[in-house]
Amino acid sequence: MRRFTVAVVLSLALGAVPTFAVAQVKPTTPPPAATQKPPTTPPATPPAATQKPATPPAAPPRPYPEGAKIAFVNIPRIATESAEGKASTARVQALQQKKLAELTAKNKQVETAQAKLNSGGLLSEEARAATQKEIDKLQVEIQRLQQDADAELQDLQQQLQLDFQRKLTPVIQQIAAEKGLHMILPDSGLVWADLGLDLTIEIIKRFDAATSGVKAPVK
Repeated sequence: MRRFTVAVVLSLALGAVPTFAVAQVKPTTPPPAATQKPPTTPPATPPAATQKPATPPAAPPRPYPEGAKIAFVNIPRIATESAEGKASTARVQALQQKKLAELTAKNKQVETAQAKLNSGGLLSEEARAATQKEIDKLQVEIQRLQQDADAELQDLQQQLQLDFQRKLTPVIQQIAAEKGLHMILPDSGLVWADLGLDLTIEIIKRFDAATSGVKAPVK
């Protein structure tokens, strides 16, 4: 029995795990209305004769060469364009937004406490010490939140990458068996190849059908 190994780098589609940091940006005062420049009049639309022609439609994929025993795929493209890859990206982005909101809220608390501390003589020494202690505590909490967010995002990406590979591998195996292939290579290391050997689009369609439960047509 032939065995196929798929090296899936889903992180190329999901992006590297970010280190969260919420910068404190001071609002800037807009210039007076009298000093603002009037809006620039947009340039007139050039005549039709000088406009660039519309982009021609993409050429249809070349047919797979009859009798070929080797093919190649673009794994990052599968991760980016497939329904499974898009869903994984959405999960990572949702977690990123959630963690960013938590950190933003903590930073707002630091800003409020810092403004209170900067109020000068309005605070007693005891109140100033208590406020500074609160700021120090919040800063420690922010650092921990950042570390936890990075770790949680990394764990999620690793889980999604394993799930992606587990679901994609049978699809590639099935197509390889149907075509009687001896090998499927990643396109990253290829110097040249017949574009008809590229099975990326076919695999994306079959992969989407497999993950959605809809049977895809066999080519």
